[in-house]
Amino acid sequence: MSVSEEYKIRLDVFEGPLDLLLYLIRKDEIDIYDIPIEQITAQYLQYLDLMQMLDLNIAGDFLVMAATLLMIKSRMLLPEEERAVAEGEEGEEDPRWELVRRLVEYKKFKDIAQFLRDRALDREDVFGRENADAQLGPKSEVPLQEVGIFDLLDAFNRALSRVKSEDLREIFAERFTVSEKIDDILSRIRETPRLSLSQLFEGMNSRHEIVVTFLAVLELIRLRHLTVRQAVQFGEIIIERTVET
Repeated sequence: MSVSEEYKIRLDVFEGPLDLLLYLIRKDEIDIYDIPIEQITAQYLQYLDLMQMLDLNIAGDFLVMAATLLMIKSRMLLPEEERAVAEGEEGEEDPRWELVRRLVEYKKFKDIAQFLRDRALDREDVFGRENADAQLGPKSEVPLQEVGIFDLLDAFNRALSRVKSEDLREIFAERFTVSEKIDDILSRIRETPRLSLSQLFEGMNSRHEIVVTFLAVLELIRLRHLTVRQAVQFGEIIIERTVET
C-alpha cells in the first residue's frame, strides 16, 4: 500500500549509508570489529524498505551499500579455503574487513564533529565578567537531544509491527489523508505541548493510518512546525511544537 500518489513528501536525508550502519551497530551494542553480517544486512534492508515505502529521497549510495552487504554476506557463506580462490588471492582476509575499516575511519570523524559541536553548545552558557548579570532561561525538565531520521524510522517500524495484517474490508473502510493528520497532530499539540511518538500512534489499528500519520509528522518537521527530541539515545521520541522566534 502506498499513499505517495495522494501526497508526495520529499524529506532530505542528510545521513548516509555508513550512518545507518553505525546506528544499527550502536542500537544492538555490536562489536564493530566483529559485525554479524547476516543480522546487519537484514536490518539494513528493512530500513531501506521503510524509506522506499515512505517515498523518501534515497541516494544511490544506500543501494550501493546494500549490494556491498549482500556481497559480503555471500562471501561469508563460502568455506574459508574457497574465499581466497574466489578473490584470486594467495592469502585469506575476512570479507568484512574493508567495511570495518571504512566504518572505523568514518566514526572517528563523526566523533570529532560531535565533540566540537558539544563544546560549542557548552560555550553558549558561558559568560564573561562583563555579562555577570545575564539571565539564563529555565532549564528543561528533561535533557533532550536531537533525533535523527533513523530514530524516527525505528519508531515507525515498531508501530507498524504492532498492527496485524489488514483485510480488504479494513483497507476500504478507513481512508486517511496526510492533510487531515497534519491538522489532527497540530490540534493535539496545542492541547498537549509535549507528546511521545508512541502516544501519537496509540489506538491506531491500520497500517494505512500509521503510514499517513508518520508522513504527516515528517512534513511538520520539514516545515519546522514540530521539533523531535530524545532524553536518551534510542529512548522514547518526544514531539513538541516548535517555538516561534
